[in-house]
Amino acid sequence: MKSTIVEYLSSVPCWFLATACDGTPHAQPHVRPFSFVTLDADRIVFCTARGKDVADQLEANPLFELSAWKPGAGWLIVRGSAVYDIAVSENTRTAAYDHLTGLGETYDGPHDPRLVFFTFESGEAELADITGAVERISLED
Repeated sequence: MKSTIVEYLSSVPCWFLATACDGTPHAQPHVRPFSFVTLDADRIVFCTARGKDVADQLEANPLFELSAWKPGAGWLIVRGSAVYDIAVSENTRTAAYDHLTGLGETYDGPHDPRLVFFTFESGEAELADITGAVERISLED
């Protein structure tokens, strides 16, 4: 369930999102911490800012993978293809602005054009643990 993913990611201080600069077979992957996620219009939504490497990389090559670990709950892996620069609700826009400025970033309010939102398609998610057990999480609901 999408809500399972959002609840898991929201329960840890940060998680890590990986992108690659382009689609070539030897493209250097890049990993960075992320911490904003929400459900908006039945989509899992993330926020970043124009001018950041991650925004440029997702625009050039939308494939990404994220991973998070919560003690006692295994680790979450989500893979997909980013759908970039989507429209979101006022609540999501405000929550992202509040979250990012709380981290020390500076924007000119929730409608700052540098804020960019993305979701994903063609995704898959799973929860794994140290025993090797893997539970697939449906992204259809």
